[in-house]
Amino acid sequence: CSRWEEEKKEDGVKWMQLEHRGPYFVPPYEPLPEDVQFYYDGKPLKLSLATEEIATFYAKMLDHEYTTKEIFQNNFFHDWREEMTSEEQEIIKDLDKCDFREIQKYFVEKNEARKALPKEEKQKLKEKEDKIQEEYGYCILDGHREKIANFKTEPPGLFRGRGEHPKMGMLKKRIMPEDVIINCSRDSKIPEPPEGHRWKEVRFDNTVTWLASWTENIQKTSKYIMLNPSSKLKGEKDWQKYEVARRLKDVVDKIRAQYRKDWKSKEIKKRQRAVALYFIDKLALRAGNEKEEGETADTVGCCSLRVEHIQLHPQLDGQEHVVEFDFLGKDSIRYYNKVSVEKLVFKSLQLFMKNKDPTDDLFDQLTTRNLNKHLQHLMDGLTAKVFRTYNASITLQEQLKALTNPEDNVAGKLLSYNRANRAVAILCNHQRSIPKTFARSMEVLQEKIDAKKKQVEEAQEEVKKAEDEFEDTKDAKAEANVEKKKKLLKRLEEQLAKLNIQATDREENKQIALGTSKLNYLDPRISVAWCKKFGIPIERIYNKTQREKFAWAIDMAGEDFEF
Repeated sequence: CSRWEEEKKEDGVKWMQLEHRGPYFVPPYEPLPEDVQFYYDGKPLKLSLATEEIATFYAKMLDHEYTTKEIFQNNFFHDWREEMTSEEQEIIKDLDKCDFREIQKYFVEKNEARKALPKEEKQKLKEKEDKIQEEYGYCILDGHREKIANFKTEPPGLFRGRGEHPKMGMLKKRIMPEDVIINCSRDSKIPEPPEGHRWKEVRFDNTVTWLASWTENIQKTSKYIMLNPSSKLKGEKDWQKYEVARRLKDVVDKIRAQYRKDWKSKEIKKRQRAVALYFIDKLALRAGNEKEEGETADTVGCCSLRVEHIQLHPQLDGQEHVVEFDFLGKDSIRYYNKVSVEKLVFKSLQLFMKNKDPTDDLFDQLTTRNLNKHLQHLMDGLTAKVFRTYNASITLQEQLKALTNPEDNVAGKLLSYNRANRAVAILCNHQRSIPKTFARSMEVLQEKIDAKKKQVEEAQEEVKKAEDEFEDTKDAKAEANVEKKKKLLKRLEEQLAKLNIQATDREENKQIALGTSKLNYLDPRISVAWCKKFGIPIERIYNKTQREKFAWAIDMAGEDFEF
Protein backbone atom coordinates (compact mmCIF):
# COMPACT_ATOMS: atom_id res chain seq x y z
CA CYS A 1 0.00 0.00 0.00
CA SER A 2 1.27 3.52 -0.71
CA ARG A 3 2.42 5.72 2.15
CA TRP A 4 -0.70 7.88 1.65
CA GLU A 5 -2.97 5.02 2.64
CA GLU A 6 -1.37 3.45 5.72
CA GLU A 7 -3.47 2.43 8.72
CA LYS A 8 -5.77 5.16 10.07
CA LYS A 9 -5.37 6.41 13.64
CA GLU A 10 -8.22 7.05 16.03
CA ASP A 11 -9.92 10.42 15.77
CA GLY A 12 -7.87 13.40 16.82
CA VAL A 13 -4.60 11.46 17.16
CA LYS A 14 -2.05 12.73 14.66
CA TRP A 15 0.97 10.58 15.49
CA MET A 16 2.21 7.83 17.81
CA GLN A 17 5.92 8.70 17.69
CA LEU A 18 7.61 12.11 17.18
CA GLU A 19 11.31 12.74 17.70
CA HIS A 20 13.36 15.80 16.64
CA ARG A 21 16.28 18.06 17.57
CA GLY A 22 14.26 21.18 18.41
CA PRO A 23 14.66 24.48 16.55
CA TYR A 24 17.94 25.78 15.15
CA PHE A 25 18.59 29.15 16.78
CA VAL A 26 19.85 32.10 14.75
CA PRO A 27 23.57 32.70 15.55
CA PRO A 28 24.29 35.54 18.03
CA TYR A 29 24.91 39.12 16.87
CA GLU A 30 28.36 39.89 15.48
CA PRO A 31 29.51 43.41 16.44
CA LEU A 32 30.49 45.87 13.71
CA PRO A 33 34.21 46.35 12.93
CA GLU A 34 35.85 49.30 14.76
CA ASP A 35 36.04 51.43 11.60
CA VAL A 36 32.30 51.24 10.83
CA GLN A 37 30.64 54.01 12.79
CA PHE A 38 27.25 55.37 13.75
CA TYR A 39 26.99 59.18 13.77
CA TYR A 40 24.69 61.33 15.88
CA ASP A 41 24.37 64.99 14.98
CA GLY A 42 27.45 64.65 12.77
CA LYS A 43 29.69 63.11 15.47
CA PRO A 44 30.68 59.44 15.76
CA LEU A 45 29.01 57.68 18.71
CA LYS A 46 30.00 54.23 20.00
CA LEU A 47 26.81 52.28 20.79
CA SER A 48 26.27 49.51 23.32
CA LEU A 49 25.95 46.07 21.74
CA ALA A 50 22.15 45.74 22.03
CA THR A 51 21.60 49.27 20.69
CA GLU A 52 24.06 48.73 17.85
CA GLU A 53 22.33 45.52 16.76
CA ILE A 54 18.98 47.31 16.41
CA ALA A 55 20.69 50.17 14.55
CA THR A 56 21.90 47.63 11.96
CA PHE A 57 18.28 46.49 11.36
CA TYR A 58 17.34 50.06 10.39
CA ALA A 59 20.54 50.61 8.39
CA LYS A 60 19.88 47.53 6.26
CA MET A 61 16.46 48.93 5.33
CA LEU A 62 17.53 52.48 4.38
CA ASP A 63 16.93 51.83 0.68
CA HIS A 64 13.49 50.48 1.43
CA GLU A 65 10.29 52.48 1.07
CA TYR A 66 9.37 51.46 4.65
CA THR A 67 11.98 53.74 6.26
CA THR A 68 10.38 56.77 4.56
CA LYS A 69 7.05 56.13 6.33
CA GLU A 70 6.40 58.17 9.44
CA ILE A 71 4.63 55.38 11.30
CA PHE A 72 7.58 53.05 10.64
CA GLN A 73 10.08 55.66 11.86
CA ASN A 74 8.07 56.43 15.02
CA ASN A 75 7.57 52.78 15.97
CA PHE A 76 11.22 52.00 15.35
CA PHE A 77 12.52 54.96 17.34
CA HIS A 78 10.21 54.21 20.27
CA ASP A 79 11.27 50.54 20.49
CA TRP A 80 14.95 51.35 19.89
CA ARG A 81 15.04 53.89 22.73
CA GLU A 82 13.54 51.31 25.09
CA GLU A 83 16.55 49.04 24.52
CA MET A 84 19.17 51.81 24.94
CA THR A 85 21.30 52.42 28.04
CA SER A 86 20.31 55.48 30.08
CA GLU A 87 23.42 57.34 28.78
CA GLU A 88 22.36 56.64 25.18
CA GLN A 89 18.80 57.75 25.94
CA GLU A 90 20.20 61.08 27.17
CA ILE A 91 22.03 61.69 23.89
CA ILE A 92 19.85 60.09 21.18
CA LYS A 93 16.57 62.00 21.13
CA ASP A 94 15.92 62.67 17.45
CA LEU A 95 15.88 60.10 14.62
CA ASP A 96 16.64 62.83 12.04
CA LYS A 97 20.03 63.40 13.67
CA CYS A 98 20.95 59.71 13.36
CA ASP A 99 23.22 58.78 10.48
CA PHE A 100 23.24 55.07 9.59
CA ARG A 101 24.84 55.43 6.16
CA GLU A 102 28.26 54.02 7.03
CA ILE A 103 26.64 50.93 8.57
CA GLN A 104 24.44 50.52 5.50
CA LYS A 105 27.45 50.77 3.18
CA TYR A 106 29.24 48.08 5.22
CA PHE A 107 26.38 45.61 4.76
CA VAL A 108 25.96 46.37 1.06
CA GLU A 109 29.67 45.70 0.51
CA LYS A 110 29.54 42.55 2.65
CA ASN A 111 26.66 41.31 0.49
CA GLU A 112 28.51 42.07 -2.75
CA ALA A 113 31.60 40.28 -1.41
CA ARG A 114 29.53 37.20 -0.60
CA LYS A 115 28.05 37.17 -4.11
CA ALA A 116 31.54 37.49 -5.61
CA LEU A 117 33.04 34.56 -3.67
CA PRO A 118 34.83 31.93 -5.75
CA LYS A 119 32.91 28.75 -6.49
CA GLU A 120 34.82 26.63 -3.93
CA GLU A 121 34.06 29.10 -1.13
CA LYS A 122 30.37 29.13 -2.03
CA GLN A 123 30.43 25.34 -2.05
CA LYS A 124 31.92 25.33 1.49
CA LEU A 125 29.16 27.63 2.73
CA LYS A 126 26.56 25.41 1.10
CA GLU A 127 28.03 22.31 2.76
CA LYS A 128 27.82 24.06 6.13
CA GLU A 129 24.14 24.85 5.50
CA ASP A 130 23.47 21.29 4.35
CA LYS A 131 25.01 19.95 7.55
CA ILE A 132 22.63 22.08 9.64
CA GLN A 133 19.72 20.92 7.46
CA GLU A 134 20.73 17.27 7.96
CA GLU A 135 20.97 17.69 11.72
CA TYR A 136 17.96 19.91 12.45
CA GLY A 137 15.83 19.71 9.31
CA TYR A 138 14.35 16.23 9.81
CA CYS A 139 12.25 14.45 12.40
CA ILE A 140 11.10 10.88 12.92
CA LEU A 141 7.32 10.60 12.75
CA ASP A 142 5.79 7.14 13.19
CA GLY A 143 8.95 5.50 11.87
CA HIS A 144 9.23 7.73 8.77
CA ARG A 145 12.02 10.29 8.43
CA GLU A 146 10.13 13.45 7.48
CA LYS A 147 11.40 16.85 6.39
CA ILE A 148 10.63 19.89 8.58
CA ALA A 149 9.48 23.06 6.82
CA ASN A 150 10.91 25.87 8.96
CA PHE A 151 13.37 24.43 11.47
CA LYS A 152 15.16 27.77 12.09
CA THR A 153 13.79 30.45 14.42
CA GLU A 154 13.04 33.77 12.70
CA PRO A 155 15.91 36.24 13.07
CA PRO A 156 15.31 39.45 15.04
CA GLY A 157 14.58 42.56 12.95
CA LEU A 158 12.00 45.25 12.32
CA PHE A 159 8.40 44.25 11.72
CA ARG A 160 7.17 45.06 8.22
CA GLY A 161 3.60 43.82 7.89
CA ARG A 162 1.60 44.10 4.68
CA GLY A 163 0.03 47.33 3.50
CA GLU A 164 -0.36 50.20 5.96
CA HIS A 165 0.22 48.11 9.07
CA PRO A 166 -0.02 50.20 12.27
CA LYS A 167 2.78 48.19 13.91
CA MET A 168 5.37 48.48 11.13
CA GLY A 169 8.86 49.36 12.37
CA MET A 170 8.41 47.73 15.78
CA LEU A 171 11.23 45.54 17.08
CA LYS A 172 10.88 41.81 16.44
CA LYS A 173 12.83 40.32 19.31
CA ARG A 174 15.29 37.44 19.20
CA ILE A 175 13.67 34.09 20.05
CA MET A 176 15.35 32.40 23.03
CA PRO A 177 15.04 28.75 24.16
CA GLU A 178 13.20 30.12 27.22
CA ASP A 179 10.38 31.25 24.84
CA VAL A 180 9.98 27.86 23.17
CA ILE A 181 7.55 25.04 23.89
CA ILE A 182 8.79 21.67 22.60
CA ASN A 183 6.33 18.96 21.48
CA CYS A 184 7.51 15.35 21.03
CA SER A 185 6.61 11.83 22.15
CA ARG A 186 7.23 10.81 25.74
CA ASP A 187 9.54 7.91 24.91
CA SER A 188 11.64 9.84 22.36
CA LYS A 189 15.05 11.40 22.89
CA ILE A 190 13.92 14.82 24.14
CA PRO A 191 15.80 17.66 22.37
CA GLU A 192 18.56 19.37 24.35
CA PRO A 193 18.32 23.17 24.70
CA PRO A 194 21.48 25.16 23.78
CA GLU A 195 24.06 25.22 26.57
CA GLY A 196 23.17 27.38 29.58
CA HIS A 197 19.49 27.57 28.54
CA ARG A 198 16.26 25.73 29.20
CA TRP A 199 12.99 25.25 27.31
CA LYS A 200 9.86 27.10 28.38
CA GLU A 201 8.07 23.74 28.50
CA VAL A 202 8.16 20.23 27.04
CA ARG A 203 4.82 18.74 25.95
CA PHE A 204 3.71 15.33 24.73
CA ASP A 205 0.59 16.28 22.77
CA ASN A 206 -0.15 13.93 19.88
CA THR A 207 -3.38 15.69 18.90
CA VAL A 208 -1.41 18.52 17.25
CA THR A 209 1.13 18.36 14.41
CA TRP A 210 3.60 21.08 15.46
CA LEU A 211 7.08 20.30 16.82
CA ALA A 212 7.80 23.57 18.60
CA SER A 213 5.96 26.82 19.29
CA TRP A 214 6.54 30.32 20.67
CA THR A 215 4.65 33.61 20.88
CA GLU A 216 6.08 36.44 18.78
CA ASN A 217 6.21 39.74 20.62
CA ILE A 218 4.48 42.11 18.18
CA GLN A 219 1.14 40.57 17.21
CA LYS A 220 1.25 38.19 20.19
CA THR A 221 0.42 35.35 17.80
CA SER A 222 1.73 31.80 18.09
CA LYS A 223 4.42 30.70 15.67
CA TYR A 224 4.97 27.02 14.96
CA ILE A 225 7.60 24.73 13.53
CA MET A 226 5.71 22.40 11.20
CA LEU A 227 6.40 19.55 8.81
CA ASN A 228 7.33 20.19 5.20
CA PRO A 229 4.41 20.15 2.68
CA SER A 230 5.91 16.99 1.13
CA SER A 231 5.41 15.03 4.36
CA LYS A 232 2.77 12.34 4.60
CA LEU A 233 0.88 14.25 7.30
CA LYS A 234 0.60 17.46 5.22
CA GLY A 235 -0.10 15.52 2.04
CA GLU A 236 -3.05 13.76 3.64
CA LYS A 237 -4.39 17.06 4.94
CA ASP A 238 -4.10 18.60 1.50
CA TRP A 239 -5.85 15.63 -0.12
CA GLN A 240 -8.69 15.85 2.45
CA LYS A 241 -9.13 19.55 1.68
CA TYR A 242 -9.82 18.82 -1.99
CA GLU A 243 -12.05 15.87 -1.14
CA VAL A 244 -14.26 18.22 0.94
CA ALA A 245 -14.41 20.61 -2.02
CA ARG A 246 -15.37 17.74 -4.32
CA ARG A 247 -18.22 16.83 -1.97
CA LEU A 248 -19.51 20.40 -2.29
CA LYS A 249 -20.00 19.69 -6.00
CA ASP A 250 -22.86 17.30 -5.15
CA VAL A 251 -24.79 19.78 -2.99
CA VAL A 252 -23.86 23.14 -4.50
CA ASP A 253 -26.99 23.34 -6.69
CA LYS A 254 -29.19 22.78 -3.66
CA ILE A 255 -27.30 25.43 -1.65
CA ARG A 256 -27.58 27.91 -4.52
CA ALA A 257 -31.32 27.33 -4.86
CA GLN A 258 -31.70 27.87 -1.11
CA TYR A 259 -29.79 31.16 -0.92
CA ARG A 260 -31.67 32.48 -3.96
CA LYS A 261 -34.90 31.71 -2.15
CA ASP A 262 -33.60 33.50 0.97
CA TRP A 263 -33.12 36.76 -0.97
CA LYS A 264 -36.87 37.20 -0.58
CA SER A 265 -36.88 36.36 3.14
CA LYS A 266 -38.71 38.71 5.49
CA GLU A 267 -35.99 37.95 8.06
CA ILE A 268 -33.16 40.44 7.51
CA LYS A 269 -30.59 38.14 9.11
CA LYS A 270 -31.36 35.36 6.64
CA ARG A 271 -31.36 37.77 3.73
CA GLN A 272 -27.95 39.21 4.65
CA ARG A 273 -26.54 35.72 4.97
CA ALA A 274 -27.93 34.76 1.54
CA VAL A 275 -26.45 37.82 -0.20
CA ALA A 276 -23.06 37.34 1.50
CA LEU A 277 -23.02 33.69 0.46
CA TYR A 278 -23.84 34.69 -3.13
CA PHE A 279 -20.76 36.99 -3.13
CA ILE A 280 -18.57 34.28 -1.62
CA ASP A 281 -19.80 31.77 -4.20
CA LYS A 282 -19.95 33.97 -7.29
CA LEU A 283 -16.94 36.26 -6.67
CA ALA A 284 -14.80 33.91 -4.55
CA LEU A 285 -14.53 36.57 -1.83
CA ARG A 286 -12.86 35.59 1.43
CA ALA A 287 -15.21 35.45 4.40
CA GLY A 288 -13.25 37.97 6.50
CA ASN A 289 -12.47 37.72 10.20
CA GLU A 290 -13.46 39.92 13.11
CA LYS A 291 -10.40 41.95 14.12
CA GLU A 292 -9.20 44.23 16.89
CA GLU A 293 -8.97 47.84 15.76
CA GLY A 294 -5.48 49.33 15.62
CA GLU A 295 -3.91 45.88 15.88
CA THR A 296 -3.70 45.20 12.16
CA ALA A 297 -4.08 47.07 8.88
CA ASP A 298 -7.68 47.94 8.03
CA THR A 299 -8.55 45.05 5.74
CA VAL A 300 -11.91 43.35 5.29
CA GLY A 301 -13.57 40.30 3.78
CA CYS A 302 -17.14 39.64 2.72
CA CYS A 303 -18.78 39.50 6.17
CA SER A 304 -16.91 42.57 7.42
CA LEU A 305 -17.62 44.81 4.39
CA ARG A 306 -18.70 48.34 5.29
CA VAL A 307 -21.19 50.54 3.44
CA GLU A 308 -18.29 52.65 2.10
CA HIS A 309 -16.84 49.63 0.29
CA ILE A 310 -19.60 49.29 -2.29
CA GLN A 311 -21.48 51.59 -4.64
CA LEU A 312 -24.73 50.71 -6.35
CA HIS A 313 -25.42 51.68 -9.96
CA PRO A 314 -28.89 50.89 -11.39
CA GLN A 315 -27.20 51.29 -14.81
CA LEU A 316 -23.50 51.33 -15.70
CA ASP A 317 -21.60 50.69 -18.94
CA GLY A 318 -24.65 49.18 -20.61
CA GLN A 319 -25.34 46.74 -17.76
CA GLU A 320 -27.93 46.97 -15.05
CA HIS A 321 -27.83 46.37 -11.29
CA VAL A 322 -24.09 46.92 -11.03
CA VAL A 323 -22.28 46.68 -7.71
CA GLU A 324 -18.90 48.44 -7.62
CA PHE A 325 -16.59 46.93 -4.99
CA ASP A 326 -13.53 48.77 -3.71
CA PHE A 327 -11.80 47.58 -0.54
CA LEU A 328 -8.52 46.27 0.85
CA GLY A 329 -8.58 42.50 1.32
CA LYS A 330 -6.07 40.11 2.90
CA ASP A 331 -2.48 41.45 2.96
CA SER A 332 -3.88 44.88 1.99
CA ILE A 333 -4.37 43.82 -1.64
CA ARG A 334 -7.00 46.06 -3.24
CA TYR A 335 -10.12 44.35 -4.54
CA TYR A 336 -11.75 46.42 -7.26
CA ASN A 337 -14.54 44.97 -9.36
CA LYS A 338 -17.75 46.04 -11.09
CA VAL A 339 -20.30 43.23 -11.19
CA SER A 340 -23.78 43.01 -12.60
CA VAL A 341 -25.86 41.16 -9.99
CA GLU A 342 -29.38 39.73 -9.85
CA LYS A 343 -32.14 42.25 -9.31
CA LEU A 344 -33.11 40.80 -5.90
CA VAL A 345 -29.51 41.07 -4.67
CA PHE A 346 -29.39 44.70 -5.79
CA LYS A 347 -32.67 45.46 -4.01
CA SER A 348 -31.47 43.71 -0.84
CA LEU A 349 -28.24 45.73 -0.82
CA GLN A 350 -30.23 48.96 -1.12
CA LEU A 351 -32.18 47.83 1.94
CA PHE A 352 -29.02 46.89 3.91
CA MET A 353 -27.50 50.33 3.21
CA LYS A 354 -30.58 52.35 4.14
CA ASN A 355 -30.04 54.93 6.92
CA LYS A 356 -26.48 53.80 7.54
CA ASP A 357 -23.24 55.78 7.74
CA PRO A 358 -20.37 54.92 5.37
CA THR A 359 -18.42 53.27 8.22
CA ASP A 360 -21.34 51.05 9.31
CA ASP A 361 -21.25 47.33 8.56
CA LEU A 362 -23.04 46.31 5.38
CA PHE A 363 -24.01 42.93 6.86
CA ASP A 364 -24.61 44.07 10.43
CA GLN A 365 -26.57 40.92 11.34
CA LEU A 366 -23.87 38.53 10.17
CA THR A 367 -20.56 37.20 11.49
CA THR A 368 -18.17 34.77 9.82
CA ARG A 369 -18.72 32.39 12.72
CA ASN A 370 -22.49 32.31 12.24
CA LEU A 371 -22.09 31.93 8.49
CA ASN A 372 -19.75 28.95 8.90
CA LYS A 373 -22.07 27.41 11.50
CA HIS A 374 -24.91 27.62 8.98
CA LEU A 375 -22.71 26.09 6.24
CA GLN A 376 -21.73 23.20 8.53
CA HIS A 377 -25.46 22.36 8.77
CA LEU A 378 -25.71 22.24 4.97
CA MET A 379 -22.73 19.91 4.54
CA ASP A 380 -20.27 18.33 6.95
CA GLY A 381 -16.93 20.18 6.84
CA LEU A 382 -18.29 23.06 4.74
CA THR A 383 -16.93 26.55 5.48
CA ALA A 384 -16.80 29.72 3.38
CA LYS A 385 -13.22 28.86 2.38
CA VAL A 386 -14.34 25.62 0.70
CA PHE A 387 -16.27 27.68 -1.88
CA ARG A 388 -13.02 29.38 -2.91
CA THR A 389 -11.26 26.03 -3.33
CA TYR A 390 -14.25 24.54 -5.18
CA ASN A 391 -14.76 27.48 -7.54
CA ALA A 392 -11.02 27.78 -8.25
CA SER A 393 -10.64 24.08 -9.08
CA ILE A 394 -13.82 23.81 -11.13
CA THR A 395 -12.81 26.95 -13.10
CA LEU A 396 -9.40 25.46 -13.90
CA GLN A 397 -10.96 22.20 -15.08
CA GLU A 398 -13.54 23.96 -17.30
CA GLN A 399 -11.00 26.41 -18.73
CA LEU A 400 -8.58 23.60 -19.58
CA LYS A 401 -11.35 21.77 -21.43
CA ALA A 402 -12.29 24.92 -23.33
CA LEU A 403 -8.79 26.19 -24.15
CA THR A 404 -6.61 23.13 -24.84
CA ASN A 405 -6.21 22.32 -28.51
CA PRO A 406 -4.94 18.71 -28.87
CA GLU A 407 -3.28 19.71 -32.17
CA ASP A 408 -1.07 22.37 -30.50
CA ASN A 409 2.59 21.72 -29.75
CA VAL A 410 3.82 21.63 -26.14
CA ALA A 411 4.46 25.40 -25.99
CA GLY A 412 0.95 26.11 -27.28
CA LYS A 413 -0.63 23.75 -24.75
CA LEU A 414 1.36 25.31 -21.92
CA LEU A 415 0.11 28.75 -22.94
CA SER A 416 -3.43 27.37 -22.66
CA TYR A 417 -2.63 25.95 -19.23
CA ASN A 418 -1.27 29.28 -18.01
CA ARG A 419 -4.34 31.05 -19.39
CA ALA A 420 -6.59 28.68 -17.47
CA ASN A 421 -4.51 29.29 -14.34
CA ARG A 422 -4.78 33.06 -14.96
CA ALA A 423 -8.57 32.83 -15.06
CA VAL A 424 -8.41 31.33 -11.56
CA ALA A 425 -5.93 33.92 -10.26
CA ILE A 426 -8.20 36.70 -11.53
CA LEU A 427 -11.22 35.09 -9.87
CA CYS A 428 -9.28 34.90 -6.57
CA ASN A 429 -7.80 38.42 -7.02
CA HIS A 430 -4.20 37.17 -6.74
CA GLN A 431 -2.21 40.17 -7.94
CA ARG A 432 1.42 41.14 -7.88
CA SER A 433 3.13 44.43 -8.61
CA ILE A 434 4.82 44.47 -12.01
CA PRO A 435 8.33 43.04 -11.45
CA LYS A 436 11.09 45.68 -11.51
CA THR A 437 12.91 43.70 -14.20
CA PHE A 438 9.82 43.32 -16.39
CA ALA A 439 10.53 46.04 -18.98
CA ARG A 440 14.14 44.99 -19.44
CA SER A 441 13.35 41.29 -19.80
CA MET A 442 10.65 42.10 -22.37
CA GLU A 443 13.19 44.17 -24.32
CA VAL A 444 15.63 41.25 -24.33
CA LEU A 445 12.88 38.91 -25.51
CA GLN A 446 11.82 41.37 -28.23
CA GLU A 447 15.44 41.56 -29.45
CA LYS A 448 15.50 37.75 -29.67
CA ILE A 449 12.21 37.81 -31.63
CA ASP A 450 13.53 40.44 -34.07
CA ALA A 451 16.73 38.47 -34.63
CA LYS A 452 14.74 35.28 -35.20
CA LYS A 453 12.43 37.06 -37.70
CA LYS A 454 15.50 38.10 -39.66
CA GLN A 455 16.75 34.51 -39.69
CA VAL A 456 13.35 33.33 -40.94
CA GLU A 457 13.37 35.91 -43.74
CA GLU A 458 16.89 34.85 -44.76
CA ALA A 459 15.86 31.18 -44.69
CA GLN A 460 12.86 31.99 -46.93
CA GLU A 461 15.26 33.61 -49.44
CA GLU A 462 17.48 30.51 -49.27
CA VAL A 463 14.52 28.19 -49.99
CA LYS A 464 13.52 30.32 -52.97
CA LYS A 465 17.09 30.27 -54.28
CA ALA A 466 17.35 26.49 -53.90
CA GLU A 467 14.01 25.99 -55.67
CA ASP A 468 15.11 28.17 -58.60
CA GLU A 469 18.34 26.18 -58.83
CA PHE A 470 16.39 22.90 -58.88
CA GLU A 471 14.11 24.31 -61.62
CA ASP A 472 17.21 24.92 -63.76
CA THR A 473 19.15 21.73 -63.12
CA LYS A 474 16.51 19.16 -62.07
CA ASP A 475 19.29 17.09 -60.47
CA ALA A 476 19.02 15.03 -57.24
CA LYS A 477 21.60 17.08 -55.34
CA ALA A 478 19.64 20.29 -55.89
CA GLU A 479 16.42 18.52 -54.86
CA ALA A 480 18.05 17.34 -51.60
CA ASN A 481 19.23 20.92 -51.04
CA VAL A 482 15.62 22.22 -51.34
CA GLU A 483 14.51 19.69 -48.70
CA LYS A 484 17.39 20.69 -46.40
CA LYS A 485 16.60 24.42 -46.69
CA LYS A 486 12.86 23.81 -46.14
CA LYS A 487 13.65 21.78 -43.00
CA LEU A 488 15.78 24.63 -41.64
CA LEU A 489 13.03 27.16 -42.41
CA LYS A 490 10.45 25.02 -40.59
CA ARG A 491 12.70 24.74 -37.55
CA LEU A 492 13.28 28.50 -37.43
CA GLU A 493 9.55 29.21 -37.83
CA GLU A 494 8.80 26.90 -34.91
CA GLN A 495 11.40 28.70 -32.78
CA LEU A 496 9.87 32.07 -33.69
CA ALA A 497 6.39 30.85 -32.80
CA LYS A 498 7.69 29.63 -29.46
CA LEU A 499 9.28 33.02 -28.68
CA ASN A 500 6.05 34.81 -29.63
CA ILE A 501 4.08 32.56 -27.29
CA GLN A 502 6.56 33.35 -24.52
CA ALA A 503 6.09 37.08 -25.06
CA THR A 504 2.29 36.78 -24.99
CA ASP A 505 2.44 34.69 -21.84
CA ARG A 506 4.76 37.13 -20.05
CA GLU A 507 2.74 40.19 -21.02
CA GLU A 508 -0.57 38.64 -19.88
CA ASN A 509 1.07 37.57 -16.64
CA LYS A 510 2.83 40.73 -15.53
CA GLN A 511 0.33 41.73 -12.83
CA ILE A 512 -1.03 38.33 -11.91
CA ALA A 513 0.39 35.96 -9.29
CA LEU A 514 -0.17 32.37 -10.39
CA GLY A 515 1.63 30.66 -7.53
CA THR A 516 -0.91 31.23 -4.77
CA SER A 517 -3.77 29.45 -6.49
CA LYS A 518 -1.50 26.72 -7.86
CA LEU A 519 -0.28 25.84 -4.36
CA ASN A 520 -3.40 26.41 -2.29
CA TYR A 521 -6.64 26.41 -4.28
CA LEU A 522 -6.27 24.08 -7.24
CA ASP A 523 -6.67 20.33 -6.86
CA PRO A 524 -3.31 19.14 -8.25
CA ARG A 525 -4.98 16.03 -9.69
CA ILE A 526 -6.63 18.24 -12.34
CA SER A 527 -3.19 19.36 -13.57
CA VAL A 528 -1.65 15.89 -13.28
CA ALA A 529 -4.51 14.37 -15.31
CA TRP A 530 -4.17 17.11 -17.95
CA CYS A 531 -0.43 16.45 -18.25
CA LYS A 532 -0.96 12.71 -18.62
CA LYS A 533 -3.75 13.16 -21.16
CA PHE A 534 -1.78 15.51 -23.43
CA GLY A 535 1.70 14.06 -22.90
CA ILE A 536 3.08 17.14 -21.15
CA PRO A 537 5.97 16.46 -18.74
CA ILE A 538 4.82 17.28 -15.19
CA GLU A 539 7.97 19.33 -14.57
CA ARG A 540 6.72 21.90 -17.11
CA ILE A 541 3.81 22.65 -14.72
CA TYR A 542 5.28 21.95 -11.26
CA ASN A 543 8.82 22.70 -10.09
CA LYS A 544 10.70 20.32 -7.78
CA THR A 545 9.23 21.72 -4.53
CA GLN A 546 5.71 21.60 -5.95
CA ARG A 547 6.23 18.04 -7.19
CA GLU A 548 7.25 17.02 -3.67
CA LYS A 549 4.22 18.72 -2.17
CA PHE A 550 1.86 17.09 -4.67
CA ALA A 551 3.48 13.62 -4.71
CA TRP A 552 0.16 12.19 -3.49
CA ALA A 553 -1.65 13.55 -6.55
CA ILE A 554 1.02 12.46 -9.02
CA ASP A 555 0.64 8.94 -7.53
CA MET A 556 -3.14 8.89 -7.57
CA ALA A 557 -4.49 10.70 -10.62
CA GLY A 558 -4.87 9.04 -14.01
CA GLU A 559 -5.66 10.98 -17.19
CA ASP A 560 -9.41 10.51 -16.68
CA PHE A 561 -9.56 12.20 -13.25
CA GLU A 562 -12.56 14.53 -12.93
CA PHE A 563 -12.71 16.99 -10.05
